[in-house]
Amino acid sequence: MSLVKSIGKQKVNVDFNKDFINLFSQKIKSNDVAFINQTLEDLHAADVADLIENLDSGTRNKLIEIEAFAIEPEIFIELNESLQSEVLLLLTPESIAKILRKLESDNALQVLEKIEETKKKKVLENLSPQDRFLLEEGLSYPEDSAARIMQREFTAVPSDWTVGQTIDYLRENKELPEEFLEIFIVDKDFKPIGTVPSSRVLRTPRNSKMNSIMREIPVLISVNMDKEEVGLTFENYNLVSAGVVNKDNKLIGMITADDVVTVVQEEAEEDVLRLAGVGDEEITDGVLKKTKRRFSWLLLNLLTAIIASIVIGFFQEDIEKVVALAVLMPIVASMGGNAGMQTLAVTIRAIAKQEISSGNFYKIVTKEFIIGILNGIIFAIISAAVVQLWFKELDLSILIAVAMILNMIVAGLFGILVPVSLKKFNIDPALASSVFVTTITDVIGFLSFLGIGSIFFLN
Repeated sequence: MSLVKSIGKQKVNVDFNKDFINLFSQKIKSNDVAFINQTLEDLHAADVADLIENLDSGTRNKLIEIEAFAIEPEIFIELNESLQSEVLLLLTPESIAKILRKLESDNALQVLEKIEETKKKKVLENLSPQDRFLLEEGLSYPEDSAARIMQREFTAVPSDWTVGQTIDYLRENKELPEEFLEIFIVDKDFKPIGTVPSSRVLRTPRNSKMNSIMREIPVLISVNMDKEEVGLTFENYNLVSAGVVNKDNKLIGMITADDVVTVVQEEAEEDVLRLAGVGDEEITDGVLKKTKRRFSWLLLNLLTAIIASIVIGFFQEDIEKVVALAVLMPIVASMGGNAGMQTLAVTIRAIAKQEISSGNFYKIVTKEFIIGILNGIIFAIISAAVVQLWFKELDLSILIAVAMILNMIVAGLFGILVPVSLKKFNIDPALASSVFVTTITDVIGFLSFLGIGSIFFLN
């Protein structure tokens, strides 16, 4: 185990080698609680989470089940989602409730939504009426809404308060968040009208009115706003925090930049995994679970590959007569597939950032059409030259050149048309686009290459 850095007595950025993992596992199996607690006490919560993730499932379960070991909220929240769900199955409703009490409302909500309904009710019964009401209300909102990532802990004062009143309130009120950068200014109906940085409060004379030093709020977040849109709003307006309002425009919560960073990261990871057809798979997931998640995607790929094979089968006799066609088919298919995936990746990113609209859609399609033509011509010349040197057949060189141009154009067009079309039907483009684009480019590539080939060589 090598330690990169220490903060006070706490070690951070720990590299857990195999020997240490084995030692820690043995201590768990022998119920050496003193060693376990001392080791974990010396580590940062994030590193403790990494250590737990490095354990095998059986050892990990035994650790959770040790009576004298209580997983801290700071550690729990650092675990990946798959392990959080696994740990929640092992913990009692009372233990879960203890974790929730120490978490901010947004994190508590994320934990609660992972619990099955029967156990969830028991957990809620172990919370105070106020906490229970806030969490139940949070669960009533859509899963991907701003309400699910907002925190109920925020600081707000009336607009007619003085700086002195505000400072006294901040010092005396024990219910306020431990840390905050901005103070919301609200009217008599608790509607937000501005914000004041906490640093400005400290630098302003006590008799100054809060409404005289506030700055207008550039944007407010609706409680039902999609969390992806929340991320874009933070990016567009360079926000550090933003107030969340209900349908009556009353302030009910706050979203901070760290919440948005988490959302953006999760969405990016989700899109990458979905493009590969593995969903929300985690490295700690078991073999059967991983296999199950990948099966349906691989099955879909098999079915689409069969379609491409059927197209090839139409030209079986032609391929038997001209073997060179079979040799060159993978070139056309792979170039079209890769070109399509390039366009697809750019398009999905643009969709996620809401950069494609009805106003610029045709312009973007035209641009991809031109790119397809240019790339097609460039690689048509290169591939034709290679084929001419290889087979010394002018007709064959012309054939692959034409097929290359056609497939590159198709790849560029469908690389944008497929994800945009899926989006219109409320289907996640990251989930299904790659299969459709690959199939289309393969089918068109084979049809053009083999179809033209049959005319060139056999008629």
